[in-house]
Amino acid sequence: MSDVLKRLLVELEAELKQQQLWSGKPPEHAAMASTLPFCCDTMRLEQWLQFIFLPRLQAMLKCGQALPTNISILPMAEEVFKPHGQRLQPLLQKIQLIDLTMSGGE
Repeated sequence: MSDVLKRLLVELEAELKQQQLWSGKPPEHAAMASTLPFCCDTMRLEQWLQFIFLPRLQAMLKCGQALPTNISILPMAEEVFKPHGQRLQPLLQKIQLIDLTMSGGE
């Protein structure tokens, strides 16, 4: 799974950049300390993906740590990105594949 997940994380980053949702500036430190799911009170979902989700999973993979085995980011992403219509469908597909891979569905 780790090789597949590494590839999917690279693809997620590329898709965020392709969709111009990649930020050159990280959020304030206080925003990253949120305790709510997806830091939904302090940052946008694409920021959470870029500055929390991707770095944490990449670090866990690098250190050989056990990964979460039941994640579900897609429902949140579908709701948050709904205003963008079909334009973000490729991004949603990447998120779905990550969900499935980490939850043992693929």
